[in-house]
Amino acid sequence: MEINWLDAVPLLVSVFLGGLIGLERQVHDKPAGLRTNILICLGSCVFTIISTKLPGAEPGRIAAQIVTGIGFLGAGAIIQSGASVHGLTTSACIWIVASIGMACGTGMYFLALIATILTLIALMLLSPVDKRINRDRTDAKSQ
Repeated sequence: MEINWLDAVPLLVSVFLGGLIGLERQVHDKPAGLRTNILICLGSCVFTIISTKLPGAEPGRIAAQIVTGIGFLGAGAIIQSGASVHGLTTSACIWIVASIGMACGTGMYFLALIATILTLIALMLLSPVDKRINRDRTDAKSQ
């Protein structure tokens, strides 16, 4: 198994892309912020790189284990408080950031970039729409 300096490229890309999503979460004071998203993206990238370089390893099996582990982290981010549930968006961010890290680990940088852009669009541009729908729903219930 040979590791070279080019293996740093996917790691650096994963840190950057995970950091972009983490920065958005940090600015909005969400539980999984900059460091968490960077670490999730980087960790998924490292495991994916390892899965492609280990002799006899099955990359699909390791990818499945990454998804399982991320599901565990995501479940921990969800909190039920009475009749409401909080943390679903944080959990979804954990999930998508792990997939971005996996894309980086396989060298699919364009896929990782597009997924990052779409994630940021969903987080930043759809937040006001989400708030408006919830406000309208609350207003309709009170009438």
